Amino acid sequence: MGQWTEEVDKMENRTSLPLPKMLTIDQVQEILNLGKPMVYALVRSGELRAATFGPRGIWRVREDDLAAYIDAAYEKTAERIASGQVPDGEAAAEE
Repeated sequence: MGQWTEEVDKMENRTSLPLPKMLTIDQVQEILNLGKPMVYALVRSGELRAATFGPRGIWRVREDDLAAYIDAAYEKTAERIASGQVPDGEAAAEE
């Protein structure tokens, strides 16, 4: 039995693990409340992990990758606030 076949057999044994939920770019846009160009910019920069599927290259983002991006954004913001990079009133100006 070839190595590739053995790897496929191991993958078939993974059926007990749940597959991650895949989100469309539109869903990510809605969750983050950002424009579609900004979501694509995050994907292109590598800040937000995504993958293309199928012959048309449809983009999908795993739910856990979006959660990781959100967590990282909160950490980065907290670091900016702690270092004084976010002046008072900047967050309120966004609203």
